[in-house]
Amino acid sequence: MKEAKFKATFLRNYRKLGGQIVFVYMVIGMTPAQKDDYKAIQGEFYREDEETGNPLYFSTRYTNDNITLIKTRNGRLTVDNSEFDKAASLAASYGGNLGTEIAKQAAAKLLGNSGSASVAPAQVTSNQVATADGIDQ
Repeated sequence: MKEAKFKATFLRNYRKLGGQIVFVYMVIGMTPAQKDDYKAIQGEFYREDEETGNPLYFSTRYTNDNITLIKTRNGRLTVDNSEFDKAASLAASYGGNLGTEIAKQAAAKLLGNSGSASVAPAQVTSNQVATADGIDQ
């Protein structure tokens, strides 16, 4: 059987009585057969969004706004963190400044950011440019 994979998007979060935060994801883009498979996997823990009828996934760990769920060997669902794991391994392999930069770039990409922090360019006077070019004014 093909590995069960489901796409989900962040819907909301709430805090349980004990203070633990729960992140709620809506599973999207399912065929009726996939919905039946998801329902069977979740069993008594299966819940649907009241407005859309889409299945819900609950996690105590936020990963991203858009996630992929995969079925584990023991038949449960978990967030597919393989891209994060690969990035962490690559950064750890190089370590130091290079590893830090790899980690920053990978995190920005995985989280959907533009890739690097925005830094305002320094203001340069025409005199500084001329001097830098070797032209005396």
